[in-house]
Amino acid sequence: MKRNLLLLCLVLLHTVVFAQTAPSPKQFLGYEPGAAFTPHYKIAGYFKAVANAVPNMVKVESYGETYEKRELLVAYIATPENLQRLEAIRNNNLQQAGIKSGGAPLADAPVIVWLSYNVHGNEPSSSEAAMKTLYALVDPSNAQTKQWLKNTVVIIDPCINPDGRDRYVNWFNSVVGKTYNADPQSREHNEPWPGGRTNHYNFDMNRDWAWQTQKETVQRMKKYNEWLPQIHVDFHEQGYNAPYYFAPAAEPYHEVITPWQRQFQVEVGRNNAKYFDKNGWLYFTRERFDLFYPSYGDTYPLYNGAIGMTYEQGGHSRGGLAVVKSDEDTLTLTDRVEHHYTTSLATVETASLNAAKLLKEYKQFFDDNIIAKNAPYKTYVLTSKDINQLQTVAELLDKNGITYGTLGNKTFKALNYFTGKEENYKDEGYSLAVSAAQPRGTLLRVLFEPKSLLSDSITYDITAWAIPYSFNIKGYAVKEKLAIDAFPKTNVPTVVSSSYGVLIPYSSVKSVQLLSYLLTKKVKVRYAEKAFTYKGKEYSRGTLIVLKGGNIDEWNTQVNTACQKFNIQAEIVESGFMDKGADFGSPDIHLVHAPNVVLLTGEETSSSAAGEVWSFFDQTLNYPLTLINAGDIGRVNLKDYDVVILPDGYYRSLKKSNDALKSFVEGGGKLIAMENAVSVLSELDWGIKKKDKDKDKDAKDDKNTYVDLKKYSERERDEMPNAIPGAIYKIDLDETHPLAYGYNDYYTLKQDGTAYEFLKDGWNVGVIKKENYIAGFVGSKLKPKLQDGLVFGVQDMGRGTVVYLADDPLFRLFWEGGKLMFSNAVFLVGE
Repeated sequence: MKRNLLLLCLVLLHTVVFAQTAPSPKQFLGYEPGAAFTPHYKIAGYFKAVANAVPNMVKVESYGETYEKRELLVAYIATPENLQRLEAIRNNNLQQAGIKSGGAPLADAPVIVWLSYNVHGNEPSSSEAAMKTLYALVDPSNAQTKQWLKNTVVIIDPCINPDGRDRYVNWFNSVVGKTYNADPQSREHNEPWPGGRTNHYNFDMNRDWAWQTQKETVQRMKKYNEWLPQIHVDFHEQGYNAPYYFAPAAEPYHEVITPWQRQFQVEVGRNNAKYFDKNGWLYFTRERFDLFYPSYGDTYPLYNGAIGMTYEQGGHSRGGLAVVKSDEDTLTLTDRVEHHYTTSLATVETASLNAAKLLKEYKQFFDDNIIAKNAPYKTYVLTSKDINQLQTVAELLDKNGITYGTLGNKTFKALNYFTGKEENYKDEGYSLAVSAAQPRGTLLRVLFEPKSLLSDSITYDITAWAIPYSFNIKGYAVKEKLAIDAFPKTNVPTVVSSSYGVLIPYSSVKSVQLLSYLLTKKVKVRYAEKAFTYKGKEYSRGTLIVLKGGNIDEWNTQVNTACQKFNIQAEIVESGFMDKGADFGSPDIHLVHAPNVVLLTGEETSSSAAGEVWSFFDQTLNYPLTLINAGDIGRVNLKDYDVVILPDGYYRSLKKSNDALKSFVEGGGKLIAMENAVSVLSELDWGIKKKDKDKDKDAKDDKNTYVDLKKYSERERDEMPNAIPGAIYKIDLDETHPLAYGYNDYYTLKQDGTAYEFLKDGWNVGVIKKENYIAGFVGSKLKPKLQDGLVFGVQDMGRGTVVYLADDPLFRLFWEGGKLMFSNAVFLVGE
């Protein structure tokens, strides 16, 4: 009897132990992480299996899905005591940041570490490492991690970009043999276009943290901002020959990064180095990866009070399961996984050992923000005639947890962004005001500051982005704290009923969305080429006109539906006879034809540039778009289309189809060339020419005899005088041209030094004149050359039109100010 009872107790004990023991990655997958690439569904499945096995230590939470319907999730790992009070810990953290109000702070609050893996899908080792990291944190035999979890909550996002990851993994698994080939020339190391780096729309989500233009980012940032951790790490891969990179970062650091944030990066780096040194693994710090542009997975957390860091493992898309490096060593996926796994745990350890200090400095960061300590400007003001422009900014601020309102006092002096001078404020009709004295004050400052101080010109990304310029809205930076009232609620447009027609303002992207909607519903829409006056009110050029005559029966219903949807007030017009300007039967009133649009895509285009256009049509305009591979353009019947868009690319085969494209334009088609596509056309006799950079170069004199004597160690810096990583310039516009309808001013982001001559037989709609530089780094030799050149132009050719957009008006889809111009090119130019 006693023997049977003992046996029963052993069985029960085994059952309890088994139920509380999580499966290892090998037990769940059937292989060790690094032996194969794991598809996303299995990674998600593993995290859920661990949560089911140890629900007292792990909670998995779904926070959304990708464009391709793959699940997005995070896992919370903590002691049973902390997991039970997870919501109280989250609320306490937000209270310490001043974002939520509440009772007394938790006396034993843990530090929060957030680890993000695989934002670039073809940098796949980190998601494999995420599984190992999860298991190490819950493994009952790992005493170290149990000690760390006593004062640390770990949040893991195992795969930020499931669509990109599976694109890469599925491709790799389809081309690898029974045994991998480590020869870097083998096809398994040469991923085809567009690669797995980006999401469904070929968008680089690593640059989308602040702007949140993509569905995945919006969902993730909502969850991130519900926590605001003390430490965040973004795991990446770089070229396979590179050693591992971890913090501290390279200069430039943005000046708002605190001494504590700088110092603690060194602490983290030293602890990572301890483990790498022990294993004989090479690494580097303080090089290449800086902390400036605000929309990365290291800078965004830094500007929100965390210690934000990027870790980079060698491997990238060409690493495969193994690859022979230039030093003849073989780097395996197992190696890459182990390195990321090691820094994951080392970072958790550093956080645990410094938990009290991290929490203290975290609170101090937000306390300083709340009083706008060291803020050069105390209030930022935007003003516009179109409430929709301000509403677009308001939506961005909402996504980032930045509070705002409208002006209570409109009498003050401030820096006018557009003139660069201290001036009296001039109200345009509506205003949006933001106080620097708020918890998110640091992020606010970085997004709005007129000019950012650059401590080093060698930087990884663009160097200017201020919202008044990127959103093309008049703005003021105020040194005093102004009274701010509640932002007005959006007024619902009044339904209009007309027996003749309606007039619709054309001043923002919302107007284009409305136009797109009406065109897809077969409603006939016209626009006015010149300003006109009706019943004493002046209507600007570009005003949309919808008339009953010759239209579909439900035209009025569709107009009201569109106006309600896009928050635009239509106005009734009862006659085509105007007080001043063109009557509605005039040749100056143009019918907008719903264009059949083609976008060239594929290997000869930039995947990200093509993705911007694709996403804009699909997600913003909801307008049909046909995607055709650039290499197939010679076999396509272009007569079936009205508009062909050439995004940035090198267009190797365009020379062969050049005559066909010209015939398309001459026959009445419209060609829109963007960025380097303009450069390609300039070499194929389309009428646009590059400026001769050497034309004005002075002859050498005695002072520059030795100019070609350069130091090898300074080779990277020697390139900077001719560099422009991303700077803002003012564009002088011909506001009478349809390409510029809806604009008074425009600010462009210049990313290369190519300048074009003014068109002799065309319309120079947007040009850079002398002294048009606004903000951002421009090399000393390049700066004098970026003047008196064409940026946006239109050329008539036969019965058709060519539109040149030498700068990208859709840059990363956050350059809101350019979207109207791109839309004008598609819908209005050439009508």
